[in-house]
Amino acid sequence: MNINAIREQFPILHQEINGHPLVYLDSAASSQKPRSVIDAVNRYYELDNANVHRGVHTLGSRATDAYEGAREKVAKFLNAGAPEQIIFTRGTTTALNLVASSYARSMCSEGDEIVITQMEHHSNLIPWQQAAKATGATLKYIPMQPDGSITLEDVEKTITPQTKVVSVTFVSNVLGLINPIKEITQIAHRNGAVMVVDGAQSTPHMKIDLQDLDVDFYAFSGHKMCGPTGIGALYGKKALLNKMEPIEYGGEMIDFVDLYESTWKEIPYRFEGGTPIIAGAVGLGAAIDFLQEIGLDEIDQHERRLAAYAYEKLASLDGIALYGPKQNRVGLVTFNLEDVHPHDVATVLDSKGIAIRAGHHCCQPLMRWLNVSATARASFYLYNTEDDIDRLADALLQTKEFFGHAIG
Repeated sequence: MNINAIREQFPILHQEINGHPLVYLDSAASSQKPRSVIDAVNRYYELDNANVHRGVHTLGSRATDAYEGAREKVAKFLNAGAPEQIIFTRGTTTALNLVASSYARSMCSEGDEIVITQMEHHSNLIPWQQAAKATGATLKYIPMQPDGSITLEDVEKTITPQTKVVSVTFVSNVLGLINPIKEITQIAHRNGAVMVVDGAQSTPHMKIDLQDLDVDFYAFSGHKMCGPTGIGALYGKKALLNKMEPIEYGGEMIDFVDLYESTWKEIPYRFEGGTPIIAGAVGLGAAIDFLQEIGLDEIDQHERRLAAYAYEKLASLDGIALYGPKQNRVGLVTFNLEDVHPHDVATVLDSKGIAIRAGHHCCQPLMRWLNVSATARASFYLYNTEDDIDRLADALLQTKEFFGHAIG
């Protein structure tokens, strides 16, 4: 990978923040956008802006072709099979809520189980809490090891024939660890449960093959993978999607409407009521083109090198607590500086042009499991370099000095 050439394609990176060149280390929250994605969205609005699936005029046809073309790109990108198995949503949160509200609430009842982990983002925890409350199902958690990982032995013990749904993040947005999704899926299927995967932190960083993983549902967001905000998708197996009822009603998702009864379109359109996020889908398609041109395997290897380098660099500093396993992690490092609140750390770093995340990262149960109220997180993407990490480490040393802590 030619990192300098890649960085040139991201206009936002070429600026100063508080008098320092920007070091953007918050891609796990939202990645930056390359020029090709920005241009694709602009071209849509400048040349093709119209509603889809409705007008027979030229602009409507071009907009529909662009929107459905993006769906085909997503399907191929994930090796998802047929494009109709891809439902466009606002992002991972909406996609997971769709599964919990439509599938789980109709399929679960008292005595059934829903299994998740304590490392889940709130978007993959609260919907299952609510589904369990609504149906009388029991919400169960797979135990975590001291480093935050889960073992297949514990997965085997937690999932039972009463389990109807298992939902696990592919990559933890706090710990950076990669969960063994394929093996968990096999255990879930042996017990008759469906497997749901939060792919928000995995899709941007590694090659995903849904046919090989054999998961039943997979959710992801475009804004974490160089695409626009407000667009994401849910993949589902056809047999399951065909069983599901829509949870939003209105235009475009209907087949026939009478005064007292209505019927729905086929998948995916029954789940895409109203005017969809057309420009977002176009931008997501452009982001997929961009990532595939570079290569997901190359991006994966680059980020693993950065994560390993950052872990070693920060581990060498006194007074730094690191969270998550040293090995088998994607491009992020979560940490705390002794006796300094993460928000204070982030504020000092921002004064030096370095953007990181601080807080509970929408993982309050995990924070309690770690016995902290919040953490700082530096996350990397294809445009980051070892120099960025060196600047982070130097700034953390200066932060310690700023708050009066001796070094060494």
